[in-house]
Amino acid sequence: MNAPLIEIKNLRAAYDGKTVLRDVDLTVYDRDFLGVIGPNGGGKTTLVKCILGLLKPAGGSIVCHSCRPGNEGGKLAMGYLPQYTRIDRKFPITVEEVVLSGLAGRKSWMPRFTAAEREKAAQTIARMGLEGLERRPIGALSGGQLQRALLGRAVVSDPEVVILDEPSTYIDRRFEARLYELLADLNRECAIILVSHDIGTVLQQVKSIACVNETLDYHPDTGITPEWLERNFQCPIELLGHGMLPHRVLGVHKHG
Repeated sequence: MNAPLIEIKNLRAAYDGKTVLRDVDLTVYDRDFLGVIGPNGGGKTTLVKCILGLLKPAGGSIVCHSCRPGNEGGKLAMGYLPQYTRIDRKFPITVEEVVLSGLAGRKSWMPRFTAAEREKAAQTIARMGLEGLERRPIGALSGGQLQRALLGRAVVSDPEVVILDEPSTYIDRRFEARLYELLADLNRECAIILVSHDIGTVLQQVKSIACVNETLDYHPDTGITPEWLERNFQCPIELLGHGMLPHRVLGVHKHG
């Protein structure tokens, strides 16, 4: 088994005194591809905020380990792709500037990016399939292009863990296939935590699953019982993977 990067024990998180997560235990390993699923309001994004240090837990612990040679025990490098809806497309910034901003955390007093950093950004832009769009403002990008630019920002610093919060929102199925090709390629270099409501697609892509609905059920593979899905999503859900196209079939149910 690969080395642990993130170890969460007995985590509790709350907003305004209301518990959102409790008794959460989870270990994320190097080169893991963890899918985080669960109903709306179940605590998926809250878990991500706690891991990123954006929300202080109300209890428990989160310990992060770097396993890179020469940096053992040092700070774990993480990249983050936020939800699409949180991006201000009117902000005057280009594709190149978006990707370069992923290196800003490395800088101290130096106000400008070096030639080496700009070359690194150019390589990342090419990897995302955005050559020729370096000077294009983000407001002129399609949904898929913007997601690739933001993914480039998340990975340009060569993180050990990349966290993606609902990355397939507002993109078409054609680009979604390309997105998961990129993630599979990245997974050879780093761990990935993917938060998504699209259960069918997630189960075809990831290596392990965390089912979150206030508490967390961990599955070291992609086997999830229909009972868990029905209990936590409040309706019967059947999943069928057919070739490259995920299908979701909802059973007959009545809302009281």
